[in-house]
Amino acid sequence: MKLNEQRMRYFYEAVRHGSIRSAADFMDVAPSAVSRQIAQLERETMIPLIERHRRGVKPTEAGERVLAYFRERLAREDTLISELEALQGLRGGHVRLAVGEGFVGDLVAGPLASFMDRYPDVELSANVVGTNEVIREVLEDEAHLGLVFHPPAEPRLRSHARKRQPISAVMAPGHALAGQAGPLTFQRVAQERIALTEISYGLRQIVREAERAEHLQIAPVLVTNSIAMLKQFARSGHGLALLPAFAVAREIHDGQLLAVEIDQPDLQRAEAHIVTRLGRRLSVGANRLLQHLLGTMTAFREDGDVREGKKKSPSPGA
Repeated sequence: MKLNEQRMRYFYEAVRHGSIRSAADFMDVAPSAVSRQIAQLERETMIPLIERHRRGVKPTEAGERVLAYFRERLAREDTLISELEALQGLRGGHVRLAVGEGFVGDLVAGPLASFMDRYPDVELSANVVGTNEVIREVLEDEAHLGLVFHPPAEPRLRSHARKRQPISAVMAPGHALAGQAGPLTFQRVAQERIALTEISYGLRQIVREAERAEHLQIAPVLVTNSIAMLKQFARSGHGLALLPAFAVAREIHDGQLLAVEIDQPDLQRAEAHIVTRLGRRLSVGANRLLQHLLGTMTAFREDGDVREGKKKSPSPGA
């Protein structure tokens, strides 16, 4: 049995986009051409690869295996190209990131700019999405690296770095709770006007775990898929946003916001991760970017706690 690469590409795009028509639009071909190529691939494999339903297509068990093979093939090709470029001094290449929005300020504040200065010919792409989409893009090799906040357990992911980043009550300096000594209780926080992310975000998922543990339910006044909107809500003084402090590090530094600790075990154990697909061999450019981010991003540095009033321990001999 010999599998035709072009037909696998049509099949891959149909599954990735969720329908024959969407794949055809992306590839700029007729839908009948996509259907014909997939049908020929099914004849080659002698087994159905997709199931058609009202909302589009999804792979069969056999289709999943063909997809895994094709993704691995693409990843190996990507790695080979990167290694050849490395022999030329890493003068090119393309690295793709899937990024949770909470990391954007930290990422753009310096790490990306310094990497681009060092490797000006490496092209970077960053797609800002929610937790579930970060994981999907990494697992399907659409992204080399994923920056994700508190991802669910997924055996196909490899976490290259994980650092505890507790969820805090983020508020304006003039908020009534800003001057309170010590951490806030979850019960006290729940009495305030609160803005939260949508459930597709790891942030909201861990808040849901805290609600179950404390036997109470927060009734948010604002639910959004925008971290920027959460920050603006907190800055307005109308209430609290529940966010990790690194997501508002710049605003804390500028005196626009405070991040106050919440004394709740689930919120305290939240973590920031840099992930890749388990078994994927990173390209030279992706690996260098990974090492660069580990050393420069506030979310992953050992000295990265930026909460208001948090004191760093003195270094030995200081």
